[in-house]
Amino acid sequence: MSKLPSISGKQCVNALQKGGFVCKRQTGSHIVLRRDDPFSQLVVPNHDELDRGTLRAIINQADISVD
Repeated sequence: MSKLPSISGKQCVNALQKGGFVCKRQTGSHIVLRRDDPFSQLVVPNHDELDRGTLRAIINQADISVD
C-alpha cells in the first residue's frame, strides 16, 4: 500500500471529476459527488487538508486506485 499524499478537499474533488464523478450538490463544507456507471455516490469534506484515513475511505468508496 503506497503512502497517500496530503491534499485538500478541492483537489480531491477535481481528481474525482476527472475520474467520471459529477458534483451533485454541496451542503455546508461537504460536497456530494455521483457517478452513474457503475453507480457510486460519495461525500468529500471541503477542508484545507483531508485526513489520510478519510482520503483512503473516499478512494475505497470510489473503487479507484491511489495513483
